[in-house]
Amino acid sequence: MNKPNRKQDALDYHANGRPGKIQVVPTKPTNSQRDLTLAYSPGVAEPCLRIAENVDDVYKYTAKGNLVGVITNGTAVLGLGNIGPEASKPVMEGKGLLFKIYADIDVFDLEVNAKTVDEFVAIVKALEPTFGGINLEDISAPTCFEIERRLKAEMKIPVMHDDQHGTAIISGAALINACEIQGKKLDRIKMVVNGAGAAAVSCSKIYLTLGVKKENLVMFDINGLITPGRTDLDEIRLQFATERKDIKTLADAMKGADVFIGLSAGNVVTQDMLKQMAKNPIVFAMANPVPEIDYDEAIKARKDILMATGRADFPNQVNNVLGFPYIFRGALDVRATAINEEMKIAAVKAIAEMAKKPVPEAVNLAYNTQNLKFGRDYIIPKPMDQRLITEVSSAVAKAAIDSGVARKIITDWDAYSEQLRLRIGADDRLLRNIANKAKQNPKRVVFAEADNYKILKAAQIVKEEGIATPILLGNMARIKRIIKESDLDLEDIHIIDPREECEHFNEYAEYIYNKRQRRGVTLSEARKMLTQRNYYGACMVQFGQADALISGLTKDYVTTVKPALQIIGTEEGVNRVAGMYMMITKKGPVFIGDATVNVDPTVQELVDITVLIDRSVKQFNIKPRIAVLSYSNFGSNEGPIPLKTRETVRILHEKYPEILVDGDMQANFALNSHLLADNFPFSILNGAPANTLVFPNLESGNIAYKLLQEIGDAEAVGPILLGLKKSVHVLQLGSSVREIVNMVTIAVVDAQEKAQNETQNVISRTRS
Repeated sequence: MNKPNRKQDALDYHANGRPGKIQVVPTKPTNSQRDLTLAYSPGVAEPCLRIAENVDDVYKYTAKGNLVGVITNGTAVLGLGNIGPEASKPVMEGKGLLFKIYADIDVFDLEVNAKTVDEFVAIVKALEPTFGGINLEDISAPTCFEIERRLKAEMKIPVMHDDQHGTAIISGAALINACEIQGKKLDRIKMVVNGAGAAAVSCSKIYLTLGVKKENLVMFDINGLITPGRTDLDEIRLQFATERKDIKTLADAMKGADVFIGLSAGNVVTQDMLKQMAKNPIVFAMANPVPEIDYDEAIKARKDILMATGRADFPNQVNNVLGFPYIFRGALDVRATAINEEMKIAAVKAIAEMAKKPVPEAVNLAYNTQNLKFGRDYIIPKPMDQRLITEVSSAVAKAAIDSGVARKIITDWDAYSEQLRLRIGADDRLLRNIANKAKQNPKRVVFAEADNYKILKAAQIVKEEGIATPILLGNMARIKRIIKESDLDLEDIHIIDPREECEHFNEYAEYIYNKRQRRGVTLSEARKMLTQRNYYGACMVQFGQADALISGLTKDYVTTVKPALQIIGTEEGVNRVAGMYMMITKKGPVFIGDATVNVDPTVQELVDITVLIDRSVKQFNIKPRIAVLSYSNFGSNEGPIPLKTRETVRILHEKYPEILVDGDMQANFALNSHLLADNFPFSILNGAPANTLVFPNLESGNIAYKLLQEIGDAEAVGPILLGLKKSVHVLQLGSSVREIVNMVTIAVVDAQEKAQNETQNVISRTRS
């Protein structure tokens, strides 16, 4: 974040539109006067009176049971230090956002102007009637220890300082598994802890609980080794004082050590220090963003090392998001009076055990791996693993019940797990998974309209995020001017101007001429066509100089699709291309086709489109439930469209029995499983709503997705072009930067899939 444009990006993200990152939204109808009289006066008096009679009814009639207070005084904000409560608010809003997207927990963030322990405790304690739990955040040590101790003792709702216990819980799980893999026993390992802040102290305490011997643990702070004779330490840190006389420096301590725990500063550990450690060493270098030793340097120093960091771009990221959302979820669901040691240890063990279980294919796809499994590079689960909410929250809830702090007892654990799964079904989680998959194997994406600020901004973002390597097509002088004027970091990006007969121009021209000469194209005309960026970009993809093409921001759809069809062509066995939109709705993703290419498809064309869409949706690790839409329900009306859609479904059932599809049906029946079951119990789509909608013509599909986008507040990702041999995708006219980035991400994943399929085809042809 050291360059001006990065700083401005962050400022714009928080300021544009509705300022901040979170908001309060109604959960009950408010459309009529009757609704308002029930929500407020006079109707609100009834739940008030019930709660006055029985205070526990507050959980029945209000949001308290799903509401956590994220509270700070701004004295230790990230790596920024004591910047004050107002300046800490963006961080607290961010924490609230993570609570919501990972565990469906609502948050009020509170930034309090309270420096002393007494002031802080008095404020938070007075808020107990409001919240179901308290997440303390970014409070400096040693004050944070006393604040948490007192609040836990004086309040009857769960309280946790995540800076202390979050890292402790996740790294504790990692330590259990690391020791197993490296053949070490917890009660025998020699451990060095570098750092003595809130996280380091809490980590050390949980390691001792797990079995590490106190005499085998030494701790350093910024002033050196913690010993009993030091007068600059509080009682909490002095608990970890060592009397060993053979240690003076960190290098001394590392000799023969089994485990290094870093919660300090970057680059304080050297390769020589690692070489002095015991056989099969374990190194958790968790300083962020720069670890105590670089991951690659550590691996070079010791082939037998097991390494974890706090960074997402290396294996074994120790990330608090694996813990706090699910710990609070379990605590809230049983109305726990505290988050005690039993609950924390239950979370540790659940996270550790999860890493040993077979990884769902959705996680493999999200991280672009074939077979992610327990081992040296996978000792804790990935943040995108949706099992975390069921495994960790259930373990925490059970521990709360068993330890006697739960006020609500769960007996049907299968039903509880299902409730947890449903909580995370409606979100943009799919986009995050797709982005993760793209980052695992980024591709070269050529932007055909690069002399446009939005395209260049999107190019910078996908480059920075590690999603793609951009290649820019257009007027070189204009592109460079926009880059300079907008302070974009694209100086090292390849820029090509097809009008200047640049690299591969003659080769591409010959290819177009040979391919199109019997369609009236001369060599001179082929060269002229090639000066158009969509033709040049399509040739780059065809010849392997790029992996994907993005265009369409300022041109109509045909201008992009036509060159791609002429130069690249359709996949083997595919007769036509189609367009699909991914609509990100509050109820989950819905796929729509065809809304962009085929104006009035025939029955056979609708069959082909459905097959293409079915295959594409599966690419995102979603099982398609396809409804072929009409204004009729299973023959209730006659006419050209019902007849066409009915025949389409008949052919699909006959020729593609593996595809889950039904129709003809109206959209409300397709999307409302109860309505469908009540009226048409024979439908093979019964059991859950359709997630893929095939429209009878372009007109209806186009109208529908735009209505969803504008009135339904759904985010449209697309159009995703289906059926081409190579990855080519078309932007909506006037797409936002975010929409362009989403399309590039889709294009990269599509290119990955096509490359993998091509490799498999080559292998098959070779074997045959």
